[in-house]
Amino acid sequence: MTTITLFGVGLMGGSLGLCFKGKPGLEVIGYTSDPIKADKYIKRGVVDRAVTSMQEAAEAADFIFICLPVGMLEGHLKKLAQYKLKPGCIVTDVGSTKASIAECAEQLDLGGAYFIGGHPMAGSERSGVEAASSHLYENAFYVLTPSRSTPEEAYERLVALLRHTKAHIIRVDAREHDLIAGAISHLPHIIAVALVNQVAGYNESNPLYENLAAGGFRDITRIASSHPEMWRDILLNNRDVMLRLLKDWQAAVQSFEALIEGSDGDGIEEQFQRASKFRSQLPERRKGIITAIFDLYVDVPDHPGIIGQIASLLGNHRINLSNMHIIESRADVPGVLRLSFRTQPELDAAAELLKANGHEVRF
Repeated sequence: MTTITLFGVGLMGGSLGLCFKGKPGLEVIGYTSDPIKADKYIKRGVVDRAVTSMQEAAEAADFIFICLPVGMLEGHLKKLAQYKLKPGCIVTDVGSTKASIAECAEQLDLGGAYFIGGHPMAGSERSGVEAASSHLYENAFYVLTPSRSTPEEAYERLVALLRHTKAHIIRVDAREHDLIAGAISHLPHIIAVALVNQVAGYNESNPLYENLAAGGFRDITRIASSHPEMWRDILLNNRDVMLRLLKDWQAAVQSFEALIEGSDGDGIEEQFQRASKFRSQLPERRKGIITAIFDLYVDVPDHPGIIGQIASLLGNHRINLSNMHIIESRADVPGVLRLSFRTQPELDAAAELLKANGHEVRF
């Protein structure tokens, strides 16, 4: 029997548990110091056993997944190094930064155990074990960052286990991971927060900003609502990379400033064309490091009952609608009704159903 221990049984850890639990030859243990949470994990069905002894959970494991916030990873790894881990035990994590935890592991004596950094590039706008899903990692990229000293046999064992997640496993150097993640996830979060705060400042003297900042503005800045403490830890942990990326971003903004100041219409157009060309090459239906949104817009006539008819149509066909928003401002928004779903298949099914019933659907 192969024993898998989860430290941190929330969205990420709980979803891993659901991927492994019930598979032949696998046992899943969830650790928590809180007996009430232990009962919750069992009732939710994400683990086979829940224990309140960290040492028991660690020393029983063939695989250990540390599913905790970035700011807690190194401290937790140091605690694990104090126990007698099984020879050949593989310790991994799910943090969104990799270089610092890899450096920490290199300095620790894990006995005969091995650390292999991991980052599943999937998530959800919901959190907690209640949001755990066996489909969370399906078709997502799952990055592994083994060190040069990691035995190939250990790496392959972890890859074989993670195939239960149905994710796409890729091997990346820890520092390269942090640079890429910084550019495609961490920097966009900073930009979104800065933009929202800039507009919020203008709104203090003119409430019209808030009234008109609907539709497109809200959509493109949605990641500004991400968990503050989590992002504090991520940005500080990836400090050197972020400072470099912010300098590059400032240079890009200054370039735009020069184009506008010089009334360089051709240069502005070229920038938009270049961005459009690259963006069009990005895969649309693959899970990425920033949680995807599954929204569609519907043009509806202004007559009583139409909103209820659409909701009933979806409900009658057992399509789960997670949110519905009537849009007052049409700026940058291709419809007056925004429907939100939790998965791509639900979005696709809703679009086909609405089209078949004569509704104009846009994305």
